[in-house]
Amino acid sequence: MTVNLTLLVLMGTLFAIGIYLLLERSLTRVLLGIILISNGVNLLLLHTAGRAGLAPIYDPDIGAQEYLDPLPQALLLTAIVIAFALVSFMLALIYRSWVLARQDELADDEEDRRVASYAKVHDTEEDAELATETTEFADDTDSSGPQLLNPRRGSDAEDVAGAVEETHPDHRDVTIGAGRADGPPHREISDADPTEDPEDGPDPSEGGQRR
Repeated sequence: MTVNLTLLVLMGTLFAIGIYLLLERSLTRVLLGIILISNGVNLLLLHTAGRAGLAPIYDPDIGAQEYLDPLPQALLLTAIVIAFALVSFMLALIYRSWVLARQDELADDEEDRRVASYAKVHDTEEDAELATETTEFADDTDSSGPQLLNPRRGSDAEDVAGAVEETHPDHRDVTIGAGRADGPPHREISDADPTEDPEDGPDPSEGGQRR
């Protein structure tokens, strides 16, 4: 493969100018930068084909070393089609920008700046310690999180029962294991006044109430 210094210098110039224009805010300059970069890529593919040769059309009387490599030509044709599609898309963007704003320069989006400023605000809730939870679905083998109270464990069941009884002494049956098939029966909680004598209740035989 022969190295053509002229093509290398020309490719470097096209790439440098194209990248410089691509970083501008003007869409027209961006379009020109894309065109220059695409031309630089085409020259690169042309340079990879090597020395000049015959067209790759088979002839039994011509040796294989006399032909030009056809692969860079196929890649060059594909690159031209891709560059044409990209240039067409950029032309549509430039036309749309001119119709809406009568300019082709990209402006800073104020909404994006406002959203980006929120990322700098520190959220104190993310670093706060979680309170101890009470759940019957706790996993005894999970030690990565805070220790949870599990009513199905013996020690935790007593703590949960005591806490519930202190909070709601007259509204729940807090017997350990109550409600299960193999547990103790529910405690009957009466709504009557505990200071009242149960014998002072109504006597069905007398047909009235006892005082």
